[in-house]
Amino acid sequence: MRNRGEASTLDGFWVKPDWPRTGTAAAWPRLSGYSLSRPAGRGRPVRSVRLCSAPLLRSVLPVPPGLPVAGVGMRAVLAVLAAVLAVGTALSRPGLLPHGPARGDARLRPGDDESSPGLLLRRALRLYGRAGRRLYVGTNGVISTQDFPRETQYVDDDFPTDFPVIAPFLADLDTSGDRGNIYYRQDDSRDVLEQAVGYIQAGFPRSAGTFVPTNAFIATWEDVGAYQELSQDTEPSTKLNTFQAVIAYNDEDTYTIFLYPSGGLQFLGTRPKESYNVQLELPARVGFSWGDGDDPKRDGLFHSLASSEQALRSNTGIPGVWVFHVGGAEHVEPGGGEGAAPAVPQSPPEHPNPGTASYPHPLSSHTSMAQRDVFRAKKAKHPPPVICHCVSNLSPLSPVFTYSAASKETCAQHHGRCSPHAFCTDYATGFCCHCRATFYGNGRQCLPEGAVHRLNGKVSGSLRVGRASVRFQDVDLHAYIVGSDGRAYTAISGVPQPAARALLPLLPVGGLFAWLFALEEPGSENGFSITGAEFTQSLEVTFYPGGETVQVTQTAEGLGPDNYLSLRTHIQGEVPFLPENVTVHITPYKELYSYSSSAVTSSGQREYVVVAGTANQTLSYRLRQNVTFSGCPHVRPPARQQLSVARAFALFDGHEHVLRYALAARIGPARDDAENPVVSPCHDGSHACEAPARCQPGVGTEYTCECPAGYRPEGRGCRDVDECAEGLSQCGPFSVCLNVPGSFRCECRSGYQPAGDGQACVDPCEAGRHPCAPGDRARCLSRGDGRATCECLPGYTGDGIHCSDVDECAESPCHPAAICYNTPGSFSCRCRPGYAGDGFQCTYGEVMCERWRQSLLEHYGGSPRGDQYVPQCDPSGDFTPLQCHGDSGYCWCVEQSGREIPGTRSEPGTTPPCLPSVAPPSVRPEPRPDVSPPTTGTFLLYAQGQQIGYLPLNGTRLHKEGARTLLSLHGSIVVGIDYDCRERMIYWTDVAGRTISRAGLEPGSEPETIIRLMSPEGLAVDHLRRALFWTDSGLDRIERARLDGSERRVLFDSDLVNPRAIAVDPVRGNLYWTDWNREAPKIETSTVNGANRRVLVHTDIGLPNGLTFDPFSKLLCWADAGTKHLECTFPDGSGRRLVQNNLNYPFSIVSYANHFYHTDWRRDGVIAVNKETGSFTDEYLPEQRSHLYGITAVYPYCPGGKTHPNPIPWEFWWVLGV
Repeated sequence: MRNRGEASTLDGFWVKPDWPRTGTAAAWPRLSGYSLSRPAGRGRPVRSVRLCSAPLLRSVLPVPPGLPVAGVGMRAVLAVLAAVLAVGTALSRPGLLPHGPARGDARLRPGDDESSPGLLLRRALRLYGRAGRRLYVGTNGVISTQDFPRETQYVDDDFPTDFPVIAPFLADLDTSGDRGNIYYRQDDSRDVLEQAVGYIQAGFPRSAGTFVPTNAFIATWEDVGAYQELSQDTEPSTKLNTFQAVIAYNDEDTYTIFLYPSGGLQFLGTRPKESYNVQLELPARVGFSWGDGDDPKRDGLFHSLASSEQALRSNTGIPGVWVFHVGGAEHVEPGGGEGAAPAVPQSPPEHPNPGTASYPHPLSSHTSMAQRDVFRAKKAKHPPPVICHCVSNLSPLSPVFTYSAASKETCAQHHGRCSPHAFCTDYATGFCCHCRATFYGNGRQCLPEGAVHRLNGKVSGSLRVGRASVRFQDVDLHAYIVGSDGRAYTAISGVPQPAARALLPLLPVGGLFAWLFALEEPGSENGFSITGAEFTQSLEVTFYPGGETVQVTQTAEGLGPDNYLSLRTHIQGEVPFLPENVTVHITPYKELYSYSSSAVTSSGQREYVVVAGTANQTLSYRLRQNVTFSGCPHVRPPARQQLSVARAFALFDGHEHVLRYALAARIGPARDDAENPVVSPCHDGSHACEAPARCQPGVGTEYTCECPAGYRPEGRGCRDVDECAEGLSQCGPFSVCLNVPGSFRCECRSGYQPAGDGQACVDPCEAGRHPCAPGDRARCLSRGDGRATCECLPGYTGDGIHCSDVDECAESPCHPAAICYNTPGSFSCRCRPGYAGDGFQCTYGEVMCERWRQSLLEHYGGSPRGDQYVPQCDPSGDFTPLQCHGDSGYCWCVEQSGREIPGTRSEPGTTPPCLPSVAPPSVRPEPRPDVSPPTTGTFLLYAQGQQIGYLPLNGTRLHKEGARTLLSLHGSIVVGIDYDCRERMIYWTDVAGRTISRAGLEPGSEPETIIRLMSPEGLAVDHLRRALFWTDSGLDRIERARLDGSERRVLFDSDLVNPRAIAVDPVRGNLYWTDWNREAPKIETSTVNGANRRVLVHTDIGLPNGLTFDPFSKLLCWADAGTKHLECTFPDGSGRRLVQNNLNYPFSIVSYANHFYHTDWRRDGVIAVNKETGSFTDEYLPEQRSHLYGITAVYPYCPGGKTHPNPIPWEFWWVLGV
């Protein structure tokens, strides 16, 4: 066996820059090819060409001084990069093809994940052997012949993509806030085609010598930035990239040009959105993908883009210019393979072995994987390609290799299974692979001795920590191995508390890597030398004295790009709770491993010390582990070896939310004193304790039996204590106590999240716990999963963290004769001088009261006596109900027209009880039961037959305990209901009484009837225009009136069969309603004055009972009792999407925050539906079960604009076209 030497000193163990940090790229010495996604081609054949990742591309192109360049193991790249920078050769910005608005370019809409409409080409182009008629341009540095999926399906994944792609710089880019521009156009102008053909012929001087393009497509990303998750304390990055892609083609062939100007690439990768606060950076991808990965008949290819320093600068001889032939069906062909253009001499690479293919080497689609492995093996004798190489058409991962004596396998048949750094040996019953000198491994996977290695993986788990349950899925694991001295560093980020801190003692999670890459003593082999990169470790750990048990499974899935080991970890079980501000010290240990041809086993006892301030406690755990793998039966591993861990550390970084382990280990032969270790009866099962009593190890073979916490002694066993029933639990507010054997569990109510102590629950929207903008601009919403989301209030726009005022005046919401005043979060309208009205409606000239007043004042010479009559006018110019002769005390009541109401004259000392005369004289308020006003805050009001119910909201959760009857209306059937936020007044329709009524929410308010009609159903209040809209299913009408019932008029009385729900958008002045005509159901819209009537939705609907307009998302949404769907659309009918497809029998619906709330006739209750997921999150079933009808939300504020209090009669509105 080989000896890789003694371990180097561990001095400076903590200060060496080898820790796998989660921050900048500079902290990871080499990120080229790094990816968090599955290896390309996992599970199916794929077809793509990945040219290189951005850190390597950066070697090609000049970059601004001072930017870090990744590069452990890339000295050749850095040397050439330095040479390129020294001579300053690069494409200047004038070298880009002309672009921008002056050339007629279209500009892609700013945003994070935008795509252009499909641009219909003047003539079809040949791309990958197919004809393409349209091209799409995406924000994220890509062009395709089909529209893009959501960025989460391709941006953070490695090549290949599932759709055709041309990628000059595929990364998570963002042009929000007009940060950068993306231009595109098709062009057939002579100057553009001549410049393009010049670049093409530089890359293909022979084959493209006669190529004459007839058309070009040009896409330019100018000063675009990387996506950032901004908070109030961060500023946008100033690093911006500029690059261009040109597709030049004619009827027969197509070439693509990638152009990177000098200083154009200031960043080389972007951070994945789902990074769990880990500061990792994924390099950009540059290349091509066929997008036909589901077609197993299409094979891919393998080629290397560069193999010499000259080829580093470009593949055309022009720095920053890359050219590719993409018209063929078999492969993408890079330029530069036909010899250099005359002006750019280039030396071909040397090949010591005859028959080795020269660069470029695009293998045909019929090249087998075995042939490609041979090609790689031959190339391995020479310096590796310095740019990058990529393999496409990766077949699904093969099962673990096995050796069968029944059907002998030989090296001649299967040498491709061996690593390129291994040799193959035939045996009597099969063959084995063995790593060459200076490499180590099991022959199938070999790594260079003494080198630094990395592991990437995902960790999932389900843990019970103390009394809390914690789940986590696919959080990141990264390990960094210093092979020269056996050090292994592990970082796991994103594990939620309190699980992350409780995992501190579980050192074996990182200890696996210490065994895999331990420093080998003479005659010994570490784990990787035996198992290679494909194995499964099963670990069981039992903690003492608590007896908590946890299982860990770690599965290695082979080596990925750059020899990164890929690993999946699953943790399940129970671990002891650790409080905050404690540290865990791990005692150095030795561990025996026993080996067979396919398994490794080990067991042992470990001690650790928990330190809190000046106090400490020594605890222990027992572990059993085995590693299964497929080994070579012809090589016998050592029977036993001893792993010695000289130093072991575990810490939790609360600032970065990262759990870290560090170990320094060596492996050698088993010592004589380790042959027969003393085993406690607690560990070998020979004790006499009965479950659930636990055996507590003592000195040597001594032990005691103890009842664990949560149990009481009972004979030889223990009896469970019900902490919840006996009041012994410590569950905090907003939590529920659940008894479990030996303990209890505190589970948070919906919308709350666990606090750090594992017992209390907190609202993520409490002050200081959320990043939302101040409360006058945004609100925090507790999601059902315990996380908080931020949402800007109406009148503001943004992501909820940053909210800026919306200038509503830009949409001209006021009357043409009014002036709009923008205010923070709102706006107001005021009629111009000479006009009267509320700003939304203005009429020319003064109304009667003002004219009469001015006339009398002129008659009195401007100075009336104290007993002379001067008309009293309200702010709108109308007569006030009470009129008097100056200060004489003689007063009377008048109608709105100023006409005196007979019998109301009074003497001095008595004031007549004048009432507003705006309601129709035939309809007087009818006494009803008083309103029981609710408390402040947001709540739902729902109609239930003869009553109106009140259901408060706690965030978006239904506070069912606070529900009660708000208003009892005997003999009524309340159907439609809505709320006026300005005067705090509720309005409802009554199909039994055939009326519309209202009542205030103030103490002592009394319901009053304001309108009588045929069969009212839906109802909507416009709080800005002080207007009321309703549907009448008896007369088949849509009508409107003022909120007091006056100035009533019909908007529509034709083409209506069964009008039901109605909604209004006050800010934009639009009206929406449903018609559940069973023959032709539809949803229609018009302006609030009845103009521009049109059908929005008429397909795939059945009984659209409920309708709501969301002022935050500007979406119109409906609940359909026929299709059982909850759907939404934009106000113009576009963007229709399905939210939920399994409703029961909805009747009415309202939108609030991130939830919908609808009444349901099957459940006879209120149902809550999450807008984002469509899931049912809660329901309220009143004790008195009967059908629920209308529902509305009562806000503590008004969404939208303000009006100048100057109302005018509505009969003038239609004349003015308002």
